Amino acid sequence: MHPPKAPLIEARAVCAGYGTRPVVRDLDLEVRPGEVVALLGPNGAGKSTTLRALAGDLAVMSGEVRWLGDARRAPLHRRAREGLAYVGERAVFTGLDTAENLRVGRVTTDRAIALFPELGTRLTTGAGMLSGGEQQMLSLARALCRSPRLLLADELSLGLAPLVVDRLLRAVREAADQGLGALLVEQHVRKVLDIADRVYVLRRGRIVMTGTPQELRENLNAIESSYLAEERSPQRTDL
Repeated sequence: MHPPKAPLIEARAVCAGYGTRPVVRDLDLEVRPGEVVALLGPNGAGKSTTLRALAGDLAVMSGEVRWLGDARRAPLHRRAREGLAYVGERAVFTGLDTAENLRVGRVTTDRAIALFPELGTRLTTGAGMLSGGEQQMLSLARALCRSPRLLLADELSLGLAPLVVDRLLRAVREAADQGLGALLVEQHVRKVLDIADRVYVLRRGRIVMTGTPQELRENLNAIESSYLAEERSPQRTDL
């Protein structure tokens, strides 16, 4: 058996938030090459804050994030040059057409169309005129076609049709099979379990459960009602 590969990114006892108020606390997680890791939790749990802290877009309050074994607090743009890709909700330039969006991302249209053939007939269409699914395919194509080491993706499937969700998640799984590490914040719990290797469950800013997709499926109904139900609080803290 081959020894496990070193983590691409790891959080150790990380606390992060906004101003003086922490949103996530004592966070420990890691992502290794070739695996898809799902980060699940209800609205307000701190999932987006976690991704921002890992990406270097948000400074941690305590603990450390190690990117490629280095604990320096490098900003997102530097980590992006070193192979980190961050995809939020439909992150496209709406004033540019599809082909221009790809060029800005230094991605050839051939590679993007090979990944998502649906984009082939939309190259001259303004990105703002694309459907939600097409916009997210464009966002993901710009990330994956640059062959990153690590993908951090925040709600790829938000508001999209199930067939589109399947296309996006399958593209991530196929990239991971070629060596990509991926951390996905995802609302479609059952779908992401089909492609994930490991799962973290976050609630009220803390990891409350870890395991394999198989382990979570065995008690999924109880887990959804106990840990994944929407938080009932007057203010959301997950930005």
